[in-house]
Amino acid sequence: MKASKLAYKPVGLALGAVSGMLAGALFKQAWKMLRHDDDAPDATDEERGWGEVVTAAALQGAIFAGTKAVVDRAGAAAIRSLTGTWPG
Repeated sequence: MKASKLAYKPVGLALGAVSGMLAGALFKQAWKMLRHDDDAPDATDEERGWGEVVTAAALQGAIFAGTKAVVDRAGAAAIRSLTGTWPG
């Protein structure tokens, strides 16, 4: 395993935690803007319809995936600038 990839492992774990927290906050704000509701529905929320539940899940997934990609990419770029090699 390359040294840069090994060096990136703990950084990647920390960035994963940060991206999860950031994505959760972004989703909460996006849901408030879209639905004017503080709480997004859970899949088992009986009072919410299918459309609302599936829309919330799709939005949450997109925000989490996009945030993770941005944070992971920035972390890899930072490792490259420090070590001179891409951690992939």
